[in-house]
Amino acid sequence: MKRKYILTCALTGNITTPEQTPHLPITPKQIADAAIDAAKAGAAVSHIHVRDPETGRPSMSLDLYREVVDRIRSSGTDVVINLTTGPGGRFVPDREDPRKPAAGTTLLPPDQRVEHIVALRPEIATLDCNCMWSGTGVVMNTPWSITRMAELIYAAGTIPELEVFDSGDIALAKSLIDQGVLKGPCLWQVCMGIRYGFDWNPETLNYARSIIPAGSPWAAFAIGRMEFPMLAQAWLLGGHVRVGLEDNIYLNKGELATSNTVLVERAVRILREFGAEPMTAAEARAELGSVGGWSR
Repeated sequence: MKRKYILTCALTGNITTPEQTPHLPITPKQIADAAIDAAKAGAAVSHIHVRDPETGRPSMSLDLYREVVDRIRSSGTDVVINLTTGPGGRFVPDREDPRKPAAGTTLLPPDQRVEHIVALRPEIATLDCNCMWSGTGVVMNTPWSITRMAELIYAAGTIPELEVFDSGDIALAKSLIDQGVLKGPCLWQVCMGIRYGFDWNPETLNYARSIIPAGSPWAAFAIGRMEFPMLAQAWLLGGHVRVGLEDNIYLNKGELATSNTVLVERAVRILREFGAEPMTAAEARAELGSVGGWSR
């Protein structure tokens, strides 16, 4: 069996902190360089969040996104750019009056959450389909906000990657496909190991795969120590894969990964043992060419 796969590298994310690992890319140059190096190691897709260069905290700055994207595009490195739209969806209820937002609330109108997609026109943009408790707040992606974000993503010539964290998210996305909001076949990303969502085991992944519409390209990843076991499982079930410091900061128990690239290299080595090779960016585009009416 020599089926090729799309390998995505999730470079920095929204949750991992510089206090957890000094190897997390923070500045636009560091993030762009991480994307370029990961692509050279076998990642066809770079999934990108940005950070405040001064504090390392998550940011939604269009200028930071623009600098990262411009650096990657001007480098001559062929990689599919995948920008997040996850930030701006969190509500932290006040303990005394839960109707009021407390510190940590980032909830924004959908147009603001996709401002950078409209401006920069990446090839892929994530589109979260979850409403779930996360950390100290509720991640809120309502059907009407997903609908509006999808409309703007498609108008930019970008395809949404549907990030699903539990079976209800898949049910919601399928309903939006039936309504014509989402254009099938869609690209799906099964997110595993996030508390109160899909568990990180083969049975759960097989179930998630079974309820995704037939013929749809899909990928899966697990956070933490199950990153690599579930990478192999996703490939065995016919899916694409993802690794990166957004999802896991360790190469081995107690040993921090020194870069995104070393995680990509390990993923390639593992799947090479099965006789599989990663797709190039050009091959990934060809694989996704029919997704959502995409014609790039």
